[in-house]
Amino acid sequence: MTGNLLTDLPDASRAEITQILAKGRNLRIERIVSKGQASPDAFWYDQSEHEWVALLSGSAQLELQDPDECLTLGPGDHVLIAAHRRHRVAATAAGAETVWLAVFYSAG
Repeated sequence: MTGNLLTDLPDASRAEITQILAKGRNLRIERIVSKGQASPDAFWYDQSEHEWVALLSGSAQLELQDPDECLTLGPGDHVLIAAHRRHRVAATAAGAETVWLAVFYSAG
């Protein structure tokens, strides 16, 4: 199966849209399309999987804890978020789609 991560984008103007592209026993790959969305106030992700995420288009700000960091991401930027490192999306571009490629995996 082939495809293009930047074409046929779903309309994310009302809500962020996540599509699972592939998954296995300890691995999940998702395309996430945002348009102006952010995590709710005081909400933090705390997941049991590691997450490697790359920004393919648009822009975003991520907040991470332990240690505290605020990252501004543009096309081509990527970050590895260790399992149980609390993080949230502070902002995504309002006027254009922000497309993420996220790879979730567990060790072992």
